[in-house]
Amino acid sequence: MGRKPDPSKPHYGGGASPRAARRTQPSPVFLGTALFVLGFVSLFTGHIVTDADWSRIRSRWRSKQVRNNEPINIWKSRYSNLYYGCSRRSVNFRSAVPENSSTGYLLIGTSGGLNQQRIGITDAVVVARILNATLVVPELDHHSFWKDDSDFSDIFDVDWFISYLSKDVTIVKRIPYEVMMSMDKLPWTMRAPRKSMPDFYIDEVLPILMRRRALQLTKFDYRLTNELDEELQKLRCRVNFHALRFTNSIQTLGEKLVRKLRSMSSRYVAVHLRFEPDMLAFSGCYYGGGDKERRELGEIRKRWDTLPELSAEDERSRGKCPLTPQEIGLMLRALGFSNDTYLYVASGEIYGGEETLQPLRDLFPNYYTKEMLAGNDLKLFLPFSSRLAAIDFIVCDGSDVFVTNNNGNMAKVLAGRRRYMGHKRTIRPNAKKLNLLFKRRKQMGWDIFSQKVKKVQRGLMGEPDDIRPGRDDFNEFPSSCICQRIPVNRSVTARAENL
Repeated sequence: MGRKPDPSKPHYGGGASPRAARRTQPSPVFLGTALFVLGFVSLFTGHIVTDADWSRIRSRWRSKQVRNNEPINIWKSRYSNLYYGCSRRSVNFRSAVPENSSTGYLLIGTSGGLNQQRIGITDAVVVARILNATLVVPELDHHSFWKDDSDFSDIFDVDWFISYLSKDVTIVKRIPYEVMMSMDKLPWTMRAPRKSMPDFYIDEVLPILMRRRALQLTKFDYRLTNELDEELQKLRCRVNFHALRFTNSIQTLGEKLVRKLRSMSSRYVAVHLRFEPDMLAFSGCYYGGGDKERRELGEIRKRWDTLPELSAEDERSRGKCPLTPQEIGLMLRALGFSNDTYLYVASGEIYGGEETLQPLRDLFPNYYTKEMLAGNDLKLFLPFSSRLAAIDFIVCDGSDVFVTNNNGNMAKVLAGRRRYMGHKRTIRPNAKKLNLLFKRRKQMGWDIFSQKVKKVQRGLMGEPDDIRPGRDDFNEFPSSCICQRIPVNRSVTARAENL
């Protein structure tokens, strides 16, 4: 043990970008700036901007404008086939450090619900890579609000996880007994700041790890920055989209529910509906329930000592309030989904119960949940919230369209996965602008309302050009792992070049 990362080698990444790397979409502001710069540079360099230069920039702008004005295909992006997920290791990405040559054993304690822990596990693998450490299979959170005592192997295929990542990071199920017995002290415990840079782990964590031989990082969620080099971002994708595979029992039931839905309809919409009492209390939002709602949610809010006082109206105007079930239904109908569309709803306890859900059921009578579809098959999973969340994850992932009323961890992870797996339609509500439309809905006819909803949702429908590298959460927009196909015929090639 004890091999320190070699500064002469890319210990947290390296390698050239793939030739097919996805291009960033130019904005009108960018295009105007680019035209100015081209002209300005030509004054001093003698380079004359050719007709081809101008034509190329104009054609890209026009193509973007055309897409902004064309009707939205609500079931599938017409451009999704031009992109694909790419996370293969480059030839310059060195092999994993063997256990007996590593800098020590890294233990991880995750935090939160299933998908928050999934993000933590993904980042834990990358941190182990940065440190040249041997990763011990992460411990799941048994103490948060969800009170689920499932272990890693109860939810994920642990042997697949270890095997799939063996070329990237050495992973073991536990610290060997003889190593534990030879340690003078118990593993050191510490918590990394949120969104820490790789340098923090090299400067602050590595010396302790090498001195103590084992170190545990606790509450490990969002403890690694989004700003990593491309090879480490691709490692994140290999972990999240390939290595983290659910156990056979969970995967089998999830796929069975997908088949049941497909037997009733050739396509379906999945809605992740976060409208639990604790979430609404945490948000500080108000939904018109009078003193009863204020009293009930106010009592729940007291669980968090550090929460600031919030103005419910300000939070709603900023787009911070989750849409109600009825608002989600109205948005979907306005976008063009008919009332015979099949809806799968993934949710926990809904505040207000059936009374809150009824408007959504009225808008979409073909309404299903895992409880309705699984019957007795669900009994084995009922005491375990994370395993139930995993089943919802599979059914939502298998949908033609995925919609969320929030921007929580499951919404982010699934949106990123669906982009990586072929840009399947994923709708993220523009809550800030939709809030204004919902307020004024009775002042306009349905056709006008529908037209306005479609307008405010452009750019939030899961199109390939929704991605803004460096400006968004990598879990939701894994831009380093999205590549562009090289079209076969020239007409398609010309269209792709304008994307």
